[in-house]
Amino acid sequence: MKDLKRIEIIDLLHGKATDQVGKEICVKGWVRTKRGNKTIAFIALNDGTIIHNIQVVVDLAQFDEEIMKRITTGACLRVNGKLVESMGQGQNVEIQATEIEIYGEADVDTYPLQKKGHTLEFLREIAHLRPRTNTFGAIFRMRHAMAFAVHKFYNDRGFFYWHSPIITSSDAEGAGEMFQVTTLDINNVPKNENGLIDYSQDFYGRHTSLTVSGQLEGELGALSLGKIYTFGPTFRAENSNTPRHLSEFWMIEPEMAFYDLEDNMNLAESFIKYLVNYALLNCKDDLEFLQNMYDKELIERLQFVVDNDFVRLKYTEAITILENSTQKFEFPVGWGIDLQSEHERYLVEKHFKKPVILIDYPKEIKAFYMKQNEDGKTVRAMDILFPKIGEIIGGSQREESLDKLIERMEQVGINPEEMKWYLDTRRFGSAPHSGFGLGFERLLLFVTGMVNIRDVIPFPRTPKNAEF
Repeated sequence: MKDLKRIEIIDLLHGKATDQVGKEICVKGWVRTKRGNKTIAFIALNDGTIIHNIQVVVDLAQFDEEIMKRITTGACLRVNGKLVESMGQGQNVEIQATEIEIYGEADVDTYPLQKKGHTLEFLREIAHLRPRTNTFGAIFRMRHAMAFAVHKFYNDRGFFYWHSPIITSSDAEGAGEMFQVTTLDINNVPKNENGLIDYSQDFYGRHTSLTVSGQLEGELGALSLGKIYTFGPTFRAENSNTPRHLSEFWMIEPEMAFYDLEDNMNLAESFIKYLVNYALLNCKDDLEFLQNMYDKELIERLQFVVDNDFVRLKYTEAITILENSTQKFEFPVGWGIDLQSEHERYLVEKHFKKPVILIDYPKEIKAFYMKQNEDGKTVRAMDILFPKIGEIIGGSQREESLDKLIERMEQVGINPEEMKWYLDTRRFGSAPHSGFGLGFERLLLFVTGMVNIRDVIPFPRTPKNAEF
């Protein structure tokens, strides 16, 4: 074959290679479909750069019959051919093939994506192949775009990217649902004189786990560098098989010195609007596909978030609204409850019909590190509630008082001695500061219109599922 430089399909279809019309070019990709008759074949080729395929027109008289039989859905090809204006609908250009090389075949009897119409449930069982489908190609291109937008947003605002540890000896949430990290022989676990596991013989010399959050270590960065953000994997050993839970997921957690709750809310609202707007501006093809296939109101809902200010509402006022509604809830409503998704969605979708930032929660249902209000009952927490999702961001102003922080830790059963490193930030130069966390996969559920969180991460980790 002629040694031509490959052109990516996105450049051909987005008009970046108009000077190549009438010239012989090279494309490479995977066969989505092949159709035709006895004289001509039409191959839809996709290289992953864009949701759309380039059509390759093959004059069968110019090609060996055996080669054409080997070209099936899923096969990988290199195609040389003349780029011409397309007479058909849906694309401006197509390729008249002159040479075809088969890089890799896909057996029609065993390749699981030969046919269309597979369910999302089936595709989860073949997570190693599902990125080749239109749906997951679109989702994972958008996942990349959103990750890039996260870094751009914070970099452009003077934040520093802070790498919090994945292996930790602290439980930031106090939930205890953590994956243990150990090199001890589980068949011969060493015990101390009290009959307990002797972690002094473990690799780190103490009990360690995979992190559930980078927040506490992020606070250390904020109280040194001013404004930081973490963006990395987090883990939770919660035995939940729901469309909203993963045991491995990614979190974005900014922490800012000298920010109060109002500053925190302003940043969180501008951040989420920036991400949604970035998707609208930079993921148009994939959004249109996902809207047509899965969620007819997707783009309208995204634009609605960008165009409207978020409602800011105190928890106590929210409880009153819920109690006075005629809505029948599965979970009862009363002051002091931790709001369920049905309560959050009622506020957003039916009462206000806007995203809501809920503040001033009861301290008993929130983490120990949140700053206490003067009423002694509530803390300066904030949750952003979205349509279809419920809570998408959770954060707070952090407690800067050493005495109050120690008192709260003791109330919830956390030994202050084990958190000396964290308390030192309050002992030495304590400062008002705030932060929040955005679950990356929750964001992706919203911007893609998908309903199961397992469909917005390449390899979902859930109970009894870690094949890949």
